[in-house]
Amino acid sequence: MSWYLFYFIIYFGFLFGMGFWYFFRVKGSDDYLIAGWNMGYWSIVGTIISTFCGAAVFIGWVGMGFTVGMSGFFKFALPAYIFTLLLIVLFAKPLRRQRLYTLADLFSERFGSKTGIFPSILSAFIYSVPTLALQIVGMSTVFTLAFDMSFNAGVIVSFALILGFTILGGLPATIITDAIQSVILVVGIIMLFIASIMYGGGLKEILATTPADYLTPFGKEGVTAVLIYALSVGPFYLIWQSTWQRIFASKSEEVARKAGITAVIIGALISILPYGIGVIARGFVPSDINPDLIFSYVTIELLPPALGGIILVGLLSALMTGADSFILQGSSNLTKDLYARLIKPDADERQMMRVSRWSVVIISVLGLIVAYNITDIITIYQWALRLSAVTLVFPFLAVMFWKRVTAMGGLSSMILSATITIFWPFLDMPIDVTIVGFTVSLITLIVVSLLTQHSKREKVHAVYFEDFIQSDEDVHERS
Repeated sequence: MSWYLFYFIIYFGFLFGMGFWYFFRVKGSDDYLIAGWNMGYWSIVGTIISTFCGAAVFIGWVGMGFTVGMSGFFKFALPAYIFTLLLIVLFAKPLRRQRLYTLADLFSERFGSKTGIFPSILSAFIYSVPTLALQIVGMSTVFTLAFDMSFNAGVIVSFALILGFTILGGLPATIITDAIQSVILVVGIIMLFIASIMYGGGLKEILATTPADYLTPFGKEGVTAVLIYALSVGPFYLIWQSTWQRIFASKSEEVARKAGITAVIIGALISILPYGIGVIARGFVPSDINPDLIFSYVTIELLPPALGGIILVGLLSALMTGADSFILQGSSNLTKDLYARLIKPDADERQMMRVSRWSVVIISVLGLIVAYNITDIITIYQWALRLSAVTLVFPFLAVMFWKRVTAMGGLSSMILSATITIFWPFLDMPIDVTIVGFTVSLITLIVVSLLTQHSKREKVHAVYFEDFIQSDEDVHERS
């Protein structure tokens, strides 16, 4: 335990040192929420890697490897990285040129401020809050295993550490610490993978004793089930605001694109390892163990504290960086999309900074409340991804490519597809909810747009080809 305590003190001392450093350097809400659109190549590479490696990776993906085998990589991780790569290759440059803050900000610019309310609420409360709760629960698990804390005490400690760091430094501190922590993450997961192989008797022994279904791309479920699951996960990453934040925070379009591609390639290679650890663990962990506890169990049981402490710091850094990003995502939605656009458009910088930090508190407290009610990390995460993707992907693509889409078409598509996605499972129908949701979204978007006219508040642009600020007669710098 002394080794764990030593590493944790060093890690959190560094983290809060960076937080205080940026507390005195951050001068305005643009710096606090979007790092002043001025982050360099390696900072963006590191922060994207770190943001991907949150609770879903270190806890959920190891658990998936244990329960379904390597097919989990093809169901969840690979689709996530493929769609993230599509976002970066196709859209990083045109999105970065807009100098925006959030996905809802894009919708508000294109359709008018009121249309951005729905995606903003969805992003802040349906995605950011529950995914933040996952990070809190993950950190609580670490504290429970390392220091024998109760679950409640671990949750409170985790909440306090996450809130304290985030409220101090905002996105600049998050991105810089992410870049440094990404090294710990990569080294830690590689070390644990190697230790698992050695503890499992070597690669030859593991391959000989593991059922074939746990080593194949499609496992027991088959191709169709894996593809449907992938469809419910992958498209979300086209509209994942954490990646959008990194695109917007980059100091240039070229940095956004090149750094993003580099990070996705590295992340995709790393993501194979958690599933491998889960598969290997089948040979030596209790068969009735909670899959969400396998990562921490393997770390503590397999490794001496001097080495296991490093792995646990890697896990904590992954959870911290995910938590910071999700809080700031929700904070941006509340501050820029709701407060600045709808409540007080003439707010000065002092008011914006105050609202930014209070919105961090609001999102954090809501995450704490949800954390006490989470029982299944992957199920919760998949539900948030599915609802966000079904609701927002086609409206986003329409904004980028189709001038004819109207505000009424976009809003109708979002509301109806979200409603269908929420209530469809209760109808007990054989068709997968993701397929139904995407179909409803696309048809509603097209039909309603063709039947309605553009409002006076709309900027009738296909943003992939036309920039908002270049097309306005009165070009102004957004605050």
